[in-house]
Amino acid sequence: MKKLKVGIIGCGGIANQKHMPALKALSEDCEMVAFCDIIESRAVKAAEQFGVPGARVYTDYRDLLQEAEIDVVHVLTPNVSHCPITVAAFEAGKHVMCEKPMAHNTEAARQMLDAWRKSGKKFTIAYQNRFRPEVQTLYRSCRNGELGEIYFAKAHAVRRRAVPTWGVFQNKAEQGGGPLIDIGTHALDMTLWMMDNYEVDSVTGSVFYKMADQVEGNIFGPWDPATFEVEDSAFGFIKMKNGATIFLEASWVLNVVESREASTTLCGTKAGAEIRSGMSYPKPELIYNRVLHGTPTDERNSYMGDVAYFGGAQAGEGVAEARQWLEAIKYDREPLVQPEQAFVVTQILDAIYQSHALGKEIKF
Repeated sequence: MKKLKVGIIGCGGIANQKHMPALKALSEDCEMVAFCDIIESRAVKAAEQFGVPGARVYTDYRDLLQEAEIDVVHVLTPNVSHCPITVAAFEAGKHVMCEKPMAHNTEAARQMLDAWRKSGKKFTIAYQNRFRPEVQTLYRSCRNGELGEIYFAKAHAVRRRAVPTWGVFQNKAEQGGGPLIDIGTHALDMTLWMMDNYEVDSVTGSVFYKMADQVEGNIFGPWDPATFEVEDSAFGFIKMKNGATIFLEASWVLNVVESREASTTLCGTKAGAEIRSGMSYPKPELIYNRVLHGTPTDERNSYMGDVAYFGGAQAGEGVAEARQWLEAIKYDREPLVQPEQAFVVTQILDAIYQSHALGKEIKF
């Protein structure tokens, strides 16, 4: 089977940290033939480092999409541009992986869904945390019914002092929001996926703009308070149609001791479980709590070390995400992250912002 031809749209941080290295590691399945960025030098550098010989460089994504040989595009741009680029890519007959979140609001996400359904192509959103080993383990436990009915959950995305000071993270016009749609989206996606519940009844949210001028102690260095346009914290109370409840917490800068990010807490009728990860944890932890022989018991997963003299290692979640995406295209499978699931995540995040702005519960 021929190698898939990939075009990269957006050659910034997430492209360099995850997508392009992962695709290069899978060179037997794909090759990156075109790169686009509004800053031409970034696209040139990406083409030199990750592209095939003769890879093309563009500053306008519409020019890249005209290339007939391109099978797949990865949309790795700021949130507000996800919709127009993705829609144009489907209209050009390309498969699309879009970086999270799906879009900055519900209407934009719905336009993306409509364009995908008309296209007949594959579509996925980059929620790579689903591919972490402990996340996969807990997901299997949930599907096997080991926790029973999961009726309460917490989605954790809290940092103590870790505001991103690069790119456009603090620019509301480009991103559409702050930590809620930056890191809260990962925690919410994990939690909904574990519960296998996407039927939302209502959402109530609180959004805070309290810490823009509190620049001391940030691990990524100080920012300019005058350009900090997004929220610093947001919290959501999500009620599902079956009565299950989720509490979502998201912050880049919250005065708490524990930083827990891309984490979830699940409470079921048979047992509970927590994934603890983030800046407070050297390695992610998976902890089950249940009653064993009449005694409340905690069970932790064990991480096995490397075998002496053997250099093999498991591929990271970025490579695992890219591999299953390419295989979904090549073998006509459903990608692990389905567009309809990502759409519900965007709906909930959007409803949290709306609830705060309107001062009321948002009914679905």
